[in-house]
This record gives sequence, C-alpha cells and structure tokens, in this order.
Amino acid sequence: MANKAKTETVGGYAIMVEPLSKADGGGWLASVPALPGCMGDGETPEEALADADAAIAEWTAAAKELGRDIPGPQALGQWRQRVPRSLHEKLKIIAAREGVSLNAYVANVLAENVGRAA
Repeated sequence: MANKAKTETVGGYAIMVEPLSKADGGGWLASVPALPGCMGDGETPEEALADADAAIAEWTAAAKELGRDIPGPQALGQWRQRVPRSLHEKLKIIAAREGVSLNAYVANVLAENVGRAA
C-alpha cells in the first residue's frame, strides 16, 4: 500500500487508515468514525487494521457493560458526480496505473484530502 490515507471496512464498520507523521511516532493509524475514540495503530496499514478490529470488539464490549447504545455500521456513502470527459479519462488512466478501480482511486483521493483539511 502506498503511503496514503484510505478507507477500509472491518466488521461492517468503515475505518480510516492513514499514515502517522514522524513527529507522531510514524506507522499507521486506523480510526473508526462510527465509534468515537475507537482506533488502532501499527507499523503497517495491515497491523493498524488488525488493531482496529480488536479495538472494535473492546469498544462494543465496554459499551454493553456500561449499558450504552452501540452504533451500527454506517452505510457507505454514494453520490453521482458529473465531471468533464477529459478529467474522467485522466482519472481512469491514473487509477489503472495504480492498479485500482476508478471508484477506489477517487475515494482514496477524497479521503487523503479530507484528512489534510481536518
């Protein structure tokens, strides 16, 4: 995986996986937006996802023990966006070069840029 933010799904929950800066210790952070404060980390994106999967189990167990509601996995967002044909073609070429679908590429670009703005 390139050193870029991306979104994965574990147990039905969307998980944002993004690189940590050297100042934050490096490695990767995997956060679960539907479960406030639920996150995992690791040296690789895969380790961060595995840690987040364990964190989901711990988060939901603690919520049950405390009698709190457990938010269900949120539906994946969807919308239709018209773009100029030239932009669509450029995006298709870049996605093919990266070895991913056009939808996956655009979702990763959006996630990366939203992460910078947050």
